[in-house]
Amino acid sequence: MGRAFEYRKARKFKRWGNMARVFTRLTREITMAAKAGGPDPANNTKLRLLIQNARHENMPKDNVDRAIKRATEKESKDYKEIAYEGYAPYGVAIYIETATDNPTRTVANIRSYFNKHNGSLGTSGMLDFIFDHKCSFRLAYDPAIDLEELELNLIDFNIEEVFVDEDDLMIYADFQSFGPIQKYLEENNLEIKTFSFERIPNDLKEVTDEQRIEVEKLIEKLEEDDDVTNVFHNMN
Repeated sequence: MGRAFEYRKARKFKRWGNMARVFTRLTREITMAAKAGGPDPANNTKLRLLIQNARHENMPKDNVDRAIKRATEKESKDYKEIAYEGYAPYGVAIYIETATDNPTRTVANIRSYFNKHNGSLGTSGMLDFIFDHKCSFRLAYDPAIDLEELELNLIDFNIEEVFVDEDDLMIYADFQSFGPIQKYLEENNLEIKTFSFERIPNDLKEVTDEQRIEVEKLIEKLEEDDDVTNVFHNMN
C-alpha cells in the first residue's frame, strides 16, 4: 500500500461523519450529473456510479430519485464545480472543491475563512505542483479474483495500486484514467461499490502540535460550509 492509501487513511473526514452533510453533497452531485448526462443511469456513467456511492452511504432511494428529478425541473438550481487554492498558516497548502449555485457568495465566504484564520486565498493552479489528481475505486472483493492478473490487465491505464482493504478491493490511478478503468471494470462484471477523486500531496508540511491546532481550525471552518465538497491539505 503506497502513498495515496496512507494519506487517504490518515485524513479526517469529520465533515462526512454528519449524515445530513453526506446526503447534501451526494444530492448536488447526482443532480449535476443528471443535468450534464441525462437522467437515465444506463446511459450516464457518472450518474450510475454516484448512485452506487449513495447506496454505500445508505442514502434512501427516494432521495436519489428526487435528486435526479430535480435536474429536469426548470426552477432547479444550476450548480457549478469550482476549486479554490490557498495557504493556511505555516505554509500548509489547502485545496478546496465546491459545488455552488452562487460563486460570488462562495468565494466571499472562503476568502473570509482564510482571512480570519491567518491564511491567504490564492489563484487557480498555484498548487498544481503540490497535489496530484487521482481517482480511486472501491470494489466488492471476490477471493477468486487474481490480483496480479487484474493489475496486469490495468497496467495500460496508469494504475498505481491494487490491493485488498477491509474486505474490499481498492484501485488507485491517475485522474485521467478514470473513464477507461470504469469501462473495463463494468465490462468485466466487477462490482464498483464507490469511487472518488482525490488530491494527494507529493510534499508534506511538518508542523508542531500547536500549529496543527491553528491550521485545523481553518480546515474545519471550510468543511462546515455547505458549498464545500472536499478539502485537501498537505499537513503531515
